[in-house]
Amino acid sequence: MGEFVSVEVADQIATIRLDRPKMNAINGQVQREIAEAAGLVDADPHAQAVILYGGQRVFAAGADIKEMAGKSYADMTAHSAELQNALTAVARIGKPVIAAITGYALGGGCELALCADFRVAGESAKLGQPEILLGIIPGAGGTQRLPRLIGPARAKDLIFSGRHVDAAEALALGLVDRVVPDAQVYTAALEWAATFVGGPSVAVRAAKQAVDQGLETDLDTGLEIERLHFAGLFATEDAKIGLRAFAEKSKAKFTGR
Repeated sequence: MGEFVSVEVADQIATIRLDRPKMNAINGQVQREIAEAAGLVDADPHAQAVILYGGQRVFAAGADIKEMAGKSYADMTAHSAELQNALTAVARIGKPVIAAITGYALGGGCELALCADFRVAGESAKLGQPEILLGIIPGAGGTQRLPRLIGPARAKDLIFSGRHVDAAEALALGLVDRVVPDAQVYTAALEWAATFVGGPSVAVRAAKQAVDQGLETDLDTGLEIERLHFAGLFATEDAKIGLRAFAEKSKAKFTGR
């Protein structure tokens, strides 16, 4: 993999690991490597769940401000599209994705965590969108994914103020789903990811697409998206296995086909 972003697969769980000292700042190279890693795990038939991890010290402290500071409007028009596309590649991984958050998840780091389906945070984690304090706004999905997750008023509070929230408040806001001791963050994410291993991966992908795409449209269109995925799954081997196992009162052994 890349210089700063690696992918490891063990026990059918892929870990996308950020490792750019000191704070995993997300520069252009990291963005490209994140997008490449997302594509790899999405296409890997041996990976049934994914963990985003920045290490024991920090998840990602944000975009590389030094790199951004010298850019013009014209520069950022192109750069911002690349940034959004990189993180959207993570959001579109057709498998359960869990962000394992230690230390800081700020700015682009928080936006990366928002691309996951679930978030596990350490007790000392700090999350936030502090871009407003630099005279700018979130540019990697924060103004869109955050209000969809925690509601517009709560999202505006964080975005307008730029304040950091601790793990307890993040849990209360719905910004994270579980809080565990710092040393147990990755283990907790692994245990959660393991619950998806051996499941009907085609159906899980369909369920994720139905939920995510349905949230972007009206109810009638969302129901049609669901109906098409639902009907289409009856053409899969896994559906036949699952329905047969139910009738026979046995445990289904899915194949991912």
